[in-house]
Amino acid sequence: MMRKRGEEKEASSRGLRLGKYELGKTLGEGNFGKVKYARCVNTGRNFAVKILDVRLILSLKIADQIKREIGSLKLLRHPNIVRLHEVRIPHGFSGVFQVLASKKKICMVLEYVNGGDLLKKIDLKGKFSENEGRKIFQQLIDAVSYCHDSGVLHRDLKAENILLDSKGNIKLSDFGLSALHEHAGNDGLLRTTCGSPCYVAPEILANRGYDGAISDIWSCGVILYFILTGKLPFNDRNLAVLYQKIFKADTEIPEYLSPGAQNIIRKILDPNPTTRINVAMIKEDEWFRQDYIPVIPVDDEDEDLSIIHVSPIKDQVKSFEGDEKGIKSTCINAFHLIGMSSCFDLSGLFEEEVISDRKITFISKFSPKDIYEKIEDMVQEMGLQVHKSQGKLKFMQQSKGSSSPRSPGSLSVTTEVFDLGQSLYILVLTKSFGNPSLFRQLCTKLTEILETRERH
Repeated sequence: MMRKRGEEKEASSRGLRLGKYELGKTLGEGNFGKVKYARCVNTGRNFAVKILDVRLILSLKIADQIKREIGSLKLLRHPNIVRLHEVRIPHGFSGVFQVLASKKKICMVLEYVNGGDLLKKIDLKGKFSENEGRKIFQQLIDAVSYCHDSGVLHRDLKAENILLDSKGNIKLSDFGLSALHEHAGNDGLLRTTCGSPCYVAPEILANRGYDGAISDIWSCGVILYFILTGKLPFNDRNLAVLYQKIFKADTEIPEYLSPGAQNIIRKILDPNPTTRINVAMIKEDEWFRQDYIPVIPVDDEDEDLSIIHVSPIKDQVKSFEGDEKGIKSTCINAFHLIGMSSCFDLSGLFEEEVISDRKITFISKFSPKDIYEKIEDMVQEMGLQVHKSQGKLKFMQQSKGSSSPRSPGSLSVTTEVFDLGQSLYILVLTKSFGNPSLFRQLCTKLTEILETRERH
């Protein structure tokens, strides 16, 4: 109760309003905006408002991702799925699926879930007991089953996207990478490579088409393993090694788990999607069925989803476009990284690591700020000139005694940092032109200062 009053007081004192909602503290930050606490002044109910910057959405070309999230949440009314109550969009939108073309903001009014996410819960308190973990897993399977029955494939199931309410019940969230059944090809398979590295199914990595429902089940198996053991079944700072483990389902299932728990994990983490256990089979599993009470989706609210056209939201909501100045990382999922490989072919990830003559990718746990500072210090010691522009570093050296910037002894390199989540960053160096030997020397020095291995 004290927490609730504090949140309400903060919202009031700050005086930020969005229609009938008073906005309070920031609950979290995503790739494209912030989530703020909100209170409806008419009813006193608590909500979470996701504020999305349209300019950023357009610049990153992820308008379809936002439309998918809104479109999926419009369809879903389930006790274990975060409820979307209202979408507020700027004037000039004829509908939520129109191409985004406004320099304003979009606000999604969501159900307020105050128990944090599953990842933070386990990081803080450790693994769940089997009885507690089974209850969470049962709710997860109920929610995922309902999604699939409604034609929605989540495609980014992970601990961070599972919220917990004050009673310990889960709320599935973040449908930005979701797809509908009709998005599949004539063979019934999806082909967009997406998800999060440690949770992704092997058939998605294989890039030959996949059944979205079966791939979601794999991710559920990873989550179950994490719930019961407190660690991920497949994890490695080197993405090439990580993907090899996933392809082979190379993990050890702890002996302290009951035979029933071990058995269901093995059946779900089957690298062959044609023999992997499905939702119906999971619900018939003896271990799963212990104390199982199926959730019956009931629309306990009278209101329908509102799509409200409003005047420029930036006049109502304080700008949130970045509290820190300087260069930041770009948020991507692992499969934008895969796109850096030629023709989206993963085979190059598993070959011997060498330094390319044009591009090199590093994996590091240093923050973007630290990475850029280390690079600046290093290249300045090498006598290179450094320029900062649009979230990137560019450094170059002109050959002595030459007026041409592209002379044989010159070098021009651009660097960019991508955020993979879980404090893991990808640094990409791209040589525009210049001396291959000098570029290799630069990459070797960078390997040493980042204390990590480079990946072609």
